[in-house]
Amino acid sequence: MSKSKNAETIALHGGEYRSDPATTAVAVPIYRTTSYQFNNTGHAANLFALKEFGNIYTRIMNPTNDVLEKRVAAIENGLACVTVGSGQAASTFAILNVCQSGDNFVSSTDLYGGTVNLFTHTLKKLGIEVRYADPSDPKNFEKAIDDRTRCFYAETLPNPALRVFPIKEVSDIGRKHNIPLIMDNTAAPVICKPLDHGAAVVVHSLTKFIGGHGTVIGGCLVDGGNFDWTADPKRQPLFNEPDMSYGGAKWGEVVPQLTGANVSFAVRARVCLLRDLGAPLAPDNAWGIIQGLETAPLRMKQHCSNAEKAVDFLTKHKNVERVIYPTLHKGAVGDRTKKYFSGGNGALVGIEVKGGVEAGKKFIEALKMFYHVANIGDARSLAIHPATTTHSQLTEEELLAAGVTPGYIRLSIGIEHPDDIIADLKQALDASGKPSLKAVS
Repeated sequence: MSKSKNAETIALHGGEYRSDPATTAVAVPIYRTTSYQFNNTGHAANLFALKEFGNIYTRIMNPTNDVLEKRVAAIENGLACVTVGSGQAASTFAILNVCQSGDNFVSSTDLYGGTVNLFTHTLKKLGIEVRYADPSDPKNFEKAIDDRTRCFYAETLPNPALRVFPIKEVSDIGRKHNIPLIMDNTAAPVICKPLDHGAAVVVHSLTKFIGGHGTVIGGCLVDGGNFDWTADPKRQPLFNEPDMSYGGAKWGEVVPQLTGANVSFAVRARVCLLRDLGAPLAPDNAWGIIQGLETAPLRMKQHCSNAEKAVDFLTKHKNVERVIYPTLHKGAVGDRTKKYFSGGNGALVGIEVKGGVEAGKKFIEALKMFYHVANIGDARSLAIHPATTTHSQLTEEELLAAGVTPGYIRLSIGIEHPDDIIADLKQALDASGKPSLKAVS
C-alpha cells in the first residue's frame, strides 16, 4: 500500500504492519513478553551497543507498542514515537530529555492542573526551574530565556481557557535560540498538526481522544525530526556531551549516523529514560489504544460537530453566564483557531453557570447522560468542576491564571446524538436555576 497522508487511512493501515509474520493474523497481536531471544552473543552485544536496532526488553520496546508508535508518528507527521505509561509520564520525559539540574524551561501559563503541579513542584525538587509565560503575547517566551533555557512547552488546546496556542510564533522565537517547542496535542489530535507549524516534539495523553473509550492509560512522545540538536552544543548539552552510560555516545551525532534519520530526541528518550526510569506502556494497553486509534479520525469529526451544536445551544440559555470555546475568542486568539485547526475546533467546552459554585454543583448533579468524571476525550460525554477537582491543588492566583473561575464547568462533548446531548444539558441547566428547598422554606 502506498503511504497515505490521510489520518483515516493511517489509523487503520499505518505502522508498516499488514499481518503477523508468524500467524498472518490481520489484527495486531498483543505480545505479552518481557524478553526476546537473541540470535547469538554478537547479536545481543550489537543491540545493547546500539550498533543495530531490535527488541531487547519490553521496558524499552515491544512489537505491539511499535505498531502504535508508528501510526501515531505518521498521523502527527513525525518521524518517530515513544510510548510511555501515561500522558503525565510523557510530559515528564519530554522535559527530562532536554533538562538536567540547574537548567530551566519556559512553559505556557495555560496548562492542565496536573502539569502545573509537575512543573512547579516536582521538577523543582530535581533542580529544574519552570518559567511561565502568558501566550497571549508570544514575545513573553523570549523575555524568559537565559543561557540555561532548554525548551519551550505548551498545550495546543489548553483547558480550561481553550485558547489555541500560537505555535508558529513561539516556535520561530525558539529556533532563533536553538530552543525546541514541545507541544501537548492531547486535546486536538487529527485536527491540529503542531509539527507542521514548527514544533519539534509532540506529546499526547493517549488516554484521551486517541484511545477514546476511557479504558486504558497511556502516553507518547513524537519526534518531529525537524530540529537540529547539534547546531548549538552549549544550548543542548544532553545531545552534545558524552553520555558515559552509553560509552560516551553523543546522541545528537550518533543517532543520525545509526538510523539515517534525525530522531535523536526519540532514541534518547527510549534508551536512556525508559531504560532508567521505567514507565513503559504495557502491550495490553497499547493494543487497547490501537483499537481507539483506528476510529479516532471519525470520532473527532463527530466530537467537533456535536460540540459546535452544543455551543450554539449554550450561548442562548438564560442560566449560562459565559461559554468558552476556541471560536468564541476574539482578536488574535480567535484567529489562531482558523490558522492551526482544520476539520473541527475541538470537543472541549467551558461554561460558567449563573449562580456561582452552588449553581455549578446543582448543574453537575442534575446531569443524567453526561458522566461526572475527571477524564476528557471519551466517546461518551463528560463533565466536571475543575476548581474542586482537576485543578484543586492550585492557588487562587494559579487558578485564575489558568482560567478556572469558581463556577466554571468543563464539558467534554461525546459522540452521542446531538439532540440527546443538548437535552441533557438543558434539563441540568434548568435545574441549576431553581431555588433550593431550603431557600424556598
